[in-house]
Amino acid sequence: MAVRQQPGKKFGSDGCGVDEESVTGKVFLVGAGPGDPRLITVRGAELLAQADVVFYDGLVNPLILTLTDARCERTARTRIGSEAMVPQENINEQLIAAARRGHRVVRLKGGDPYIFGRGSEEARALANAGIPFEIVPGITAATAAGVYAGFSFTHRQHSSAVAFVTGHEAPLRSKNPLDYAALARFPGTLVFYMGLARVQTICDRLIASGMSPTTPSAIVSHASLPDQQVVSTNLSQLAQTVEKCRLRAPSLIVVGECVSQRDAASWFETLPLFGLRIGITRPQQQTEEVASAVVRAGGQPVLLPMVEIRPPDEQQRQLLSSAIDELDEYDWLILTSANAVRGFMEQLWNRGLDTRQLQGIRIAAIGSSTAAELERWSLRADVVPRHSRSEALADTLKPSVIGKRCLWPAADRARDTLSKSLASAGAKLQLVVAYRHMDVNGSDELRKRFSDPPLDWIGVSSPAIARQAARLFPELKDGSCPTQIVSISQLTTDAAHHAGLTIHAQAADASWTDMLCAIAIAEGRESPDFS
Repeated sequence: MAVRQQPGKKFGSDGCGVDEESVTGKVFLVGAGPGDPRLITVRGAELLAQADVVFYDGLVNPLILTLTDARCERTARTRIGSEAMVPQENINEQLIAAARRGHRVVRLKGGDPYIFGRGSEEARALANAGIPFEIVPGITAATAAGVYAGFSFTHRQHSSAVAFVTGHEAPLRSKNPLDYAALARFPGTLVFYMGLARVQTICDRLIASGMSPTTPSAIVSHASLPDQQVVSTNLSQLAQTVEKCRLRAPSLIVVGECVSQRDAASWFETLPLFGLRIGITRPQQQTEEVASAVVRAGGQPVLLPMVEIRPPDEQQRQLLSSAIDELDEYDWLILTSANAVRGFMEQLWNRGLDTRQLQGIRIAAIGSSTAAELERWSLRADVVPRHSRSEALADTLKPSVIGKRCLWPAADRARDTLSKSLASAGAKLQLVVAYRHMDVNGSDELRKRFSDPPLDWIGVSSPAIARQAARLFPELKDGSCPTQIVSISQLTTDAAHHAGLTIHAQAADASWTDMLCAIAIAEGRESPDFS
């Protein structure tokens, strides 16, 4: 989650940011890009981090909203499922009203605000109301459709021009209607936006105006997203092909010789997790890294937090503080999760101390992700076992902890495997709670993410999460849904089996990246490279 920094702001009686210079806020019309959340601009991400309110278009990928802490409201002009359409006039009024309350408003629009996005209408409404605004361009859908489908619209051997054309003209527009005769003669590539419902009419009019029926043509549906579909044929067969393949909006129609080059230039659909919806069950604040890895590998991350990370309660915090005050009496600091590192280091800082307090203490980390979190605090682990398991850590440490005092900041649900093993080796181990795991209650939103549409895979990364998944989604137990389950470790697999779940793949090592690799292998695909 991005950190919001708003210098020069104060807070009004409703708790919302107000500019010190003026009671009127500002509206930013921001292009969110075509769908892939990584394609938002740096300026767009910066403004989301600073926003008070975000009004987002129905075509905006919800993953982009993780870049903001602002209040977010969907204002879609297209119907998705049972959700109502919002008239453009209402959207204009919402933007104006929010700015007049002193808010910093981001209007997040799919693609580019001014390429068939009605951004100019919103800008005009803001100007007429005297509201300051800024336009931030975005990658438009046609650009992404070409690149992600493998079409070069301006390949020098085939086309020296590209035209973006609306496939759905304004109903009341009487001036300058589309000239299909001119389009049929256009010496380059034609890309029609919003034309899926009128594909037969568009093809018929182009052919009637003189374009060859054998002209290479294609439809790109859901460009740059993991469910992207591309169908190619000739112009005379395009409408029938679309109907047969049941393509869905948003889609773009591409007409021109560039379509014939797709087979050699396609890359996106060959990614190892392409087309897979993968449920990420980590706590909400820890999903960013895994979600990014799924996107890089071509998959669709679906955030399904099963547990929350909370700080220690008052009694636990006091025990942790007491241990920190006595750090000079310990020989080893043992850390078995990135959460433990953060919980311990934050409490150290809150006590007015820093890493100098750890001078002379050796540090053990259970695995690479825990060691990486230590590095973020400028600390280097002395011991990291090859495999991220308590048993491996205990076996590695046993020769070094005989008669030594060891401090183990961990979760309130920490397994006793490590403590028993080290105690048997003669270590003097002190366990303190650095953070708490709290189960997340089921919600309609969580169920919708899980089943609409169904997940291909869901990851369970601890015994507690496996039990939660079985409780929240009983269809995983009775086999009434197609979702497969990947486990992070044998311990988690055993807990899942005990809860009635079937595990379809297991990570080679206890990490989320290894879980993603296990999914790819189970699907018969090449393992992703996350290096």
